[in-house]
Amino acid sequence: MTTSVSASASKGTEKQDHRRGWLHEVRVFWRDFIATAFNPYRPELHYMRGPGPAWRAKHGQHPPPRSQ
Repeated sequence: MTTSVSASASKGTEKQDHRRGWLHEVRVFWRDFIATAFNPYRPELHYMRGPGPAWRAKHGQHPPPRSQ
């Protein structure tokens, strides 16, 4: 009799673990989504395309000619 009770209790626990696991996955998804969507770091704003005018003045180089 104790075997059948423990077996039925373990089935109920497995269902709860499955639900808890599913809920955990949803929470993790939304937490990661919000952290990524509202991340203030935007690397494209800090991307340098080459030496600027201060570097050219220091090293005595002229800016490259523009193509028109």
